[in-house]
Amino acid sequence: PWSEQYRVAAKAWVELDKAANMLEETKSAVLSQRMAALGDIPVSHAERAVKSSAEWQDFIKSMVDARAQANLKKVQMEYLRMKFMEWNSENANRRAESRL
Repeated sequence: PWSEQYRVAAKAWVELDKAANMLEETKSAVLSQRMAALGDIPVSHAERAVKSSAEWQDFIKSMVDARAQANLKKVQMEYLRMKFMEWNSENANRRAESRL
């Protein structure tokens, strides 16, 4: 049934959205940890070093990819909602036509 398909898609979206949110919410903490790991250097130098590193680029890419996956699942969920509304409308039209 449409409701089960929607439930499955919605559950997957919630999990993907949670993962994307976790990465987004921990971005500044991760930056701070990586800056602190560089030792006693000026903050601006540490920030530049971290943000120019391949590891930081990988972190940002994983964050963006996680958000894209969550957004795709949300679109699939909305597609199911639209398909149900179309199906429901078609059924209502058929019922109305049969009464004529």
